[in-house]
Amino acid sequence: MEHPYGYIKDNKVYLKGFLGQDDRVIGEVKEDEASTLNYFEARFEQLKEKVEKLKTDIQENQNKGSFLMKLIHLRDSLMNADALGDFIPLIEDLNKEEEYLNEIIQANRSKNLEVKNALIQEAEELKDDTDWRETTEAFKDLKLRWIKTGPVEKDLEEEIETKFNDAVQHFFENRRHYYEGLALQAEENIKIYEALVVQAREAHDFPDAKVAFEISKKIQKEWKAAGKVPAEKRQPLWDEFSKLNNRIFSRYKRTLNPGPTMHPREVIRKAEQLTEEIKRLSSQPTTFELINQAKKIQEEWKKLPMRKPKEVNLTARSYQFFMDIVFEKAFLEKLVHGKYADFDEKPVEEQKQIKIALMKDLLHRDQTELETVTGNSENFRVQTQDFEIMMKKKLAGLKRKVDVKNYILRQLSFK
Repeated sequence: MEHPYGYIKDNKVYLKGFLGQDDRVIGEVKEDEASTLNYFEARFEQLKEKVEKLKTDIQENQNKGSFLMKLIHLRDSLMNADALGDFIPLIEDLNKEEEYLNEIIQANRSKNLEVKNALIQEAEELKDDTDWRETTEAFKDLKLRWIKTGPVEKDLEEEIETKFNDAVQHFFENRRHYYEGLALQAEENIKIYEALVVQAREAHDFPDAKVAFEISKKIQKEWKAAGKVPAEKRQPLWDEFSKLNNRIFSRYKRTLNPGPTMHPREVIRKAEQLTEEIKRLSSQPTTFELINQAKKIQEEWKKLPMRKPKEVNLTARSYQFFMDIVFEKAFLEKLVHGKYADFDEKPVEEQKQIKIALMKDLLHRDQTELETVTGNSENFRVQTQDFEIMMKKKLAGLKRKVDVKNYILRQLSFK
């Protein structure tokens, strides 16, 4: 049975060849020849509708270039479709649409190339800018605009991508090096601040108030000249540094206005009395009232003249030793109650063992620090008198801390 675009032979349906193709089998006769031909004609009509719909979509949409691959796939499918009809007009229509789309795509790619070249120019102008925050935002905007801009010709794509990415990378590499440099400098600056705090501690413990004040003025100038560090690291150092210097100034101020004088015998008697009082408190259990009494004794001691008779020196060392015991025991109480919420409910013997263990740990730390400072001081080549006095003062303070903890350990062990 013949058909304008095919025929039936040996119960098989053939499509006549077109555009250089040979005749080919597209199906078989199922019921009768007429209904079979109708079936394949209907399939052709469906293909015509697909072509018309695609043409309509191209006309109605702004992003016409996005339909190119769909068009190519549809045209390829027409060459192999199992249907009966005149395929040549459909394919010619699609060829015309493809030419139309290629013209649009070519124009768009030329426009995209202009846009991307302009973005590359912007990136080149910004890449050496050191306003890191503002320029970082500008580059974020550039990268977003680059992504939103469509493609360019394939043979140019790699070249312009490289130019843009090189400019972007150049800026961010510069920024990284800058912040790495800042971080390294901040670490060095922190060491300077820490060293100034150490000097402030040593000046605070220096016996001569005037010398301590002169050192304080010098290190405060050095503090102001030190570089930047993150606020969260600088603040704790500043808190201690300023507190120490305030105390140094207060002590120096008192030397300028010493207040009422006391007879040496009266100073000796008062010093011995206060020492006996604090010694008595040091052997008693820590209470809120006991700590308040110790603080009152401290205030009384401060009222004694700065320049005391030599006979008070031994008494002063005893006073400081027992005062340290009182506050070290208070610290131990705070430590055990912070570590064990149910400390007061524990058996007395267990409480004692907990305190002994914690005190041994604290003692070990102080002994280690004392050994380190002792070793370091022996390696110093500085021979100034001020430095030697400071080191002796520091070592004496560390040794007293060790002696205080050993004393408390003995108290705990013989309870």
